Amino acid sequence: MIAVIDYKTGNLRSVENALRRLGAEFVVTADPDVIRSADRVLLPGVGNAAEAMANLRAASLPEVIRSLRRPVLGICVGMQVMCRRSEEGDTDCLGLFDARVRRFEAAPDAKVPHMGWNRIGNLESKLFKGIEGGEYVYFVHSYYPELCPDTIATARHGVMFSAALKYENFYGAQFHPEKSGDAGERIIDNFLKL
Repeated sequence: MIAVIDYKTGNLRSVENALRRLGAEFVVTADPDVIRSADRVLLPGVGNAAEAMANLRAASLPEVIRSLRRPVLGICVGMQVMCRRSEEGDTDCLGLFDARVRRFEAAPDAKVPHMGWNRIGNLESKLFKGIEGGEYVYFVHSYYPELCPDTIATARHGVMFSAALKYENFYGAQFHPEKSGDAGERIIDNFLKL
């Protein structure tokens, strides 16, 4: 069973639809016991990292997430709150990835927010089995995780940043695999098979 953590941060519908397309059995929940007993856990998110962390704390979920030993995939803000700290709201996060989350600087070739299709490269994980470097995936974000030892994929938007992270059983995607067509569906399927 897959647990999709509901901590009031949006994009649950698109994640649910992606899991249905793959024929996956899942439950949307904030129940710590259900989350702990799941075979896989998804931590989706859209919005503000400080609010997302406040919602996780209000639901008593930070320690639950940190204690998980099954594969966990954070998506967008879900990945950002798995990092050490975010400039968004100057907030401490879960500290699972050794990365800081920074705000993009606007530039003529890099508008903020970074929204739309962008290439990913330097793919270094089974999460990307069957995905070629240079594949396009869909991003919507104004903040990004810096490059760090946990980086398993990169993208460029003015600066090079971590498009995906991994530490032990924890994975994160700054892009939205559930909105990234065939490539995104394969990434989710790969995660479910880890």
